[in-house]
Amino acid sequence: MIMRGGQFAPITFLKQFLSLNKRVLNAYTHKTYVTFNGFLGLNVCTSGSATSCEECLLIHPSCAWCAQEDFGQARTLNSRCDFSQNLQKRGCDDPFIENPRSGSSLLRSKPLSSKGSGVTQYDVIQIYPQKISLSLRPGDQTSFEVQVRPVEDYPVDLYYLMDLSLSMKDDLDTIRNLGTKLAEEMRKLTSNFRLGFGSFVDKNISPFSYTAPKYQDNPCNGYKLFPNCVPTFGFRHLLSLTDKVDRFNEEVQKQLVSRNRDAPEGGFDAILQAAVCKEKIGWRKEAYHLLVFATDDVPHLALDGKLGGLVHPHDGQCHLNDKNEYSAANMMDYPSLALLGEKLAENNIFLIFAVTKRHYVLYKNLTALIPGTTVEILDQDSKNIIQLIVNAYNNIRSKVELSVWDHPEDLNLAFTATCQDGQPLTGLRKCADLKIGDTVSFNITVDARGCPPKGTRKGFIIRPVGFKDRLEVSVDYRCDCSCTYYTKSNSSRCNSAGTYSCGMCHCEPGYLGARCECEEGEVDHQHLSACREAEGKQVCSGRGECSCNQCLCYESEFGKIYGTFCECDDFSCARHKGILCSGHGECHCGECKCHAGYIGDNCNCSTETASCASDDGKICSGRGSCVCGRCQCTEPGAFGDTCEKCPTCPDACGTKRECIECRLFNTGRLADNQTCQRMCKDEIITVETLKTDDSNTVQCVYKTENDCVMKFTYSEHANGQSVLTALKEPECAVAPNAMTVLLAVVGSILLMGIVLLAIWKLVITIHDRREFARFQSARSRARYEMVRFDPSTLYFFYQNYNETVLL
Repeated sequence: MIMRGGQFAPITFLKQFLSLNKRVLNAYTHKTYVTFNGFLGLNVCTSGSATSCEECLLIHPSCAWCAQEDFGQARTLNSRCDFSQNLQKRGCDDPFIENPRSGSSLLRSKPLSSKGSGVTQYDVIQIYPQKISLSLRPGDQTSFEVQVRPVEDYPVDLYYLMDLSLSMKDDLDTIRNLGTKLAEEMRKLTSNFRLGFGSFVDKNISPFSYTAPKYQDNPCNGYKLFPNCVPTFGFRHLLSLTDKVDRFNEEVQKQLVSRNRDAPEGGFDAILQAAVCKEKIGWRKEAYHLLVFATDDVPHLALDGKLGGLVHPHDGQCHLNDKNEYSAANMMDYPSLALLGEKLAENNIFLIFAVTKRHYVLYKNLTALIPGTTVEILDQDSKNIIQLIVNAYNNIRSKVELSVWDHPEDLNLAFTATCQDGQPLTGLRKCADLKIGDTVSFNITVDARGCPPKGTRKGFIIRPVGFKDRLEVSVDYRCDCSCTYYTKSNSSRCNSAGTYSCGMCHCEPGYLGARCECEEGEVDHQHLSACREAEGKQVCSGRGECSCNQCLCYESEFGKIYGTFCECDDFSCARHKGILCSGHGECHCGECKCHAGYIGDNCNCSTETASCASDDGKICSGRGSCVCGRCQCTEPGAFGDTCEKCPTCPDACGTKRECIECRLFNTGRLADNQTCQRMCKDEIITVETLKTDDSNTVQCVYKTENDCVMKFTYSEHANGQSVLTALKEPECAVAPNAMTVLLAVVGSILLMGIVLLAIWKLVITIHDRREFARFQSARSRARYEMVRFDPSTLYFFYQNYNETVLL
């Protein structure tokens, strides 16, 4: 396509689109390279239709431009924009390839210090490097590393800001000798310590304070518990930071409490003044700045001042008068949390909330909104204030957190922290639990989303929260090509009718052609023939105009029309569910060019089989086939995403048996914990007695290694979840005791012998009784015969009988 009058609306739109949709473009380009990274599909560089080197660089960070004059064909105006290896293959010499890369260079890199105080106090370095320069091509990332080391024995400035409202009277009595004791403790941590003091109450206007005339000099007038106190004041700076701690004690001894009307105090006014009035407070540049805020109540916030008619927001400036009192207390509203956090960070001040237990949660929530802030619980009479400050200081010194200042909106920054354990933590810019002297590092990745106006240089600052040290980063945008420095107007290479730049002619209005060789309106038969794909076909396929031997394609609201004869477009391809090429391919000349891993006329069919792999590694569990990335189950009764569910399949019991073994008894092939958890996700219910009357369950039985019998059932819920119901323990036969068996055998033999003897005795007894009965019967008959026979007969019979018996 040729530019008309030096303008090309689609390219302008493309630049805006790419600038707003860089992430989408990146995802798109990773799948659409023709010869880059082995992916199939359109070439993102050539499909961008860039007509200048600058437009080519904006398409994608991998695109390069060939500025060689004799490169490419006259009709392929976008062919100069391609991947650098493709340009080389097509004959573009290396010196003519424009492919700027992002990078970084060190401008100041003093080494980190190890000690804070002493003769080198003002040369202490706690961040490395201190200044770098970045050259950024849009979309092309570059990274640099920052190291931070909190040094030992670093000077400390501590400003004690105390609530002197009436409820803090007992606390005032407790801290009268605070300076000496605090200095002793802090000098264990640093040899260079200074202490300052200030106090606050609230704005001396209604409804925050008592404003009646009788309360002006003594707001405690009429208060029986404490009838005398000083007039209400907003903030009063009492002692600048000094190493003479006796002066702190003297100043505290002079103080008297005051009284305000409502419960909240005006402490945030005091904090802001203590932060921004650097000269009067005496903050040193080379020192840790600690601001201790001691109170027993909640603070007033921004917009509370409207209750007293104060509609002007706080200006964030210092307003201490000659008496070191806050002079704007009754003129401006209370500061907002955002303003407070900004001023504290700007002046490297760590704020320590020392508050009573009942307000701890409130101030803890405030620490999340104000960087570099900690909170500690203060006793009712402040007796633990010294330990509280020491603990807070140690807590502050054990953390390093990076903050970014003046961050340009068109830059993306990503942080990766490497703390004392050496493990990179992506997305974090903070390290905790550090010891003094520990060195932590942060990898910072930067990329630009677009190009600012030419000649623009931007920068930002990276600073550890609460540190005076900082890293200055200057940014130069690489959006121009070096070949543009050799641009020539009315060049003879362009027939004196155009501007030659980076190997191309940009024709003056009214001239056309790769070398501006034609004028608009030149139409003849020869030119028209060159604009037809074949004899009888429409000129420029009816979707363009023939000009100077070339087709100028019409614009379309549906997409791009292109090609030598305007025969191609990027919107006439097959769709799936209304999405062109299913979203998995690019439309090229009416045909879907599918991304890697997809096939089909509309690229709706995935060739990946990973989604079809079941937990056991088989495709579709061996019960189906993978079609377009989804399982089609062929085994009767099988279902599920990977056909893994099949209660009626012959191997159902065998498959579930392995899960029963590993889940319940940690045995079997899947006993490895990771394998068991990955492959066995079914719910397993253990019972004492297994119900077998449910027709919707499959009964499974197997024999264990110990020759026991394990029983379980397998069923599927309506929601598709597999449920296994198993006995708690396998059913095993109890082995008899050896002694019991021996005794049983011996007893059985004895019993059998006794039974046989009894039977034998019974038989003998019965036989004897029968014979005796027979004898008795015979004897009775014999006695009867002796009565009837005569003596001779009887003698004969008796004699014969005795012989019979004797025989």
